Amino acid sequence: LSLLQAAMGCLPRLLLALGLAVALVQRLGAQESRNQAEEEEEEEDQGVLVLNQSNFAQALQKHKLLLVEFYAPWSSHCQALAPEYAKAAALLKEEGSALRLAKVDGEQEKELSAEFGVSGFPVLKLFRDGNRTHPADFTGQRDAEGIVKWLKQKAGPSAVLLENASQAAAFLDANVVAVVGFFSVSAPLDEDVRLFYDVASDAPDVAFALTNCSELFEKFNVTHPGTVSLFRKSREDFLVDEELGLDGAELAQFILVQSLELVMEYTSQNSSRIFGAKIPNHLLLFINKTQDSQLELLSSFRDAAPAFRGQVLFVLADVNGEGAQILHFFGLKSHEAPAIRFINIESNRKYLLGADGSLTAPAIHAFCQEVMEGKVQPYLMSEEIAEDWDKAPVKTLVGRNFDQVAFDESKSVFVKFYAPWCPHSKAMAPTWAELGEKYKDREDILIAEMDATANEVAGLPIRAYPTLYYFPAGQDKKMIEYRSARDLESFSAFLENGGEVPPQDDTKVSFSGNPSCPLRTLSLSLFPR
Repeated sequence: LSLLQAAMGCLPRLLLALGLAVALVQRLGAQESRNQAEEEEEEEDQGVLVLNQSNFAQALQKHKLLLVEFYAPWSSHCQALAPEYAKAAALLKEEGSALRLAKVDGEQEKELSAEFGVSGFPVLKLFRDGNRTHPADFTGQRDAEGIVKWLKQKAGPSAVLLENASQAAAFLDANVVAVVGFFSVSAPLDEDVRLFYDVASDAPDVAFALTNCSELFEKFNVTHPGTVSLFRKSREDFLVDEELGLDGAELAQFILVQSLELVMEYTSQNSSRIFGAKIPNHLLLFINKTQDSQLELLSSFRDAAPAFRGQVLFVLADVNGEGAQILHFFGLKSHEAPAIRFINIESNRKYLLGADGSLTAPAIHAFCQEVMEGKVQPYLMSEEIAEDWDKAPVKTLVGRNFDQVAFDESKSVFVKFYAPWCPHSKAMAPTWAELGEKYKDREDILIAEMDATANEVAGLPIRAYPTLYYFPAGQDKKMIEYRSARDLESFSAFLENGGEVPPQDDTKVSFSGNPSCPLRTLSLSLFPR
């Protein structure tokens, strides 16, 4: 009886425990279902993960290495990259690789774009182990094979260990450009070796190896541990400072410069190497490679290049090939080849070797040297002045008539600087036409526009398209950038108030809130960051 009573006394506790267990199982089951549902909800587009603010963190946690493209649907460069990006995703999937590709609509997901400093499109960033604070910028070639190759290099060891002469010979024979680090140790825990591996991981187009083998030190006449040698047709050595140790940035730049051909032809395959070389000065030879007389000029161009290695990058542009797409950056037409142009891609300043200039190696060398020494003035692009430039309500300005019109002392001139390809410029066009119609009979106000991709004005900064500047009447040659709302009422109020935004309009959309297309400099257009 006492046992029965004891059992009856324990029954409520047993029932409670049983109930808790059932509840726990149900909770775990529900959580598992939610996790499965979340995994099932991972959206893909042609094998590429589609990310947004709500699933971005989850994707980083799930995938150890994740390459993310920030894109804009309207960008022609994003549209060109899309099939290659999808093909790269398919190649990785076919191989059963755990490496994944993802994309974010940077126009829609503005918070993510701001978090990762995305200001132009497309931008590719690699996220590792769920870390979203220090993503690595993509530095490979922007085709399917280049993307896969770069990712695999990031995932695996970036340098091989050479232990004997036969391994070294095979390594050098197998690679057109090869870098070998000669160190006293080969363990990654050594600071110089670790930095060497880091540099190697950021240069997927160059093969890296390292060695501590005395036989190889002797074979290659290396007497200084910490020597890094680049092997091409010739050999170039980079010596590590014994006191300060290896400088990773200096080594990376040394390898970038020395691994480039003396003359790089502009192609879609080479563009990432050209604009990733961190050499801001470029000298371009525009020729038609189908014409033997022009092709012969390449020899003189190449002969002038060695003296400027590391300072000026010599680039060949075939106007009958892929080089044709950069002609408009220099205001050139294909029939004007052969031609030479010098450009600093950071300032976008361009320099012209006159049509009467000789294209011999000495003449090319002299021109290059004079530009570097500041003895040549930059030239500004301009279209021809149209006969009917002032007939419509909105006047058409070009570089050649800009100063005369914009700084007319008797008129206040409001100018839209646009890009023909920019969707935001196109969207604003009807409103600008209405503004021109409204003020067409005013003698003191003139509405104008200028294609800023084909015309340049000294000292006038254009940071995005469209950009609006107001030039008030008078002798002072002032200019005021308009940064308020882009509607007819706001434009009119600005003009009627003498080029100042009325106080009541301060709460309207600011410049930062207005949609705009980023400026396409040569480097941003062909190698977007």
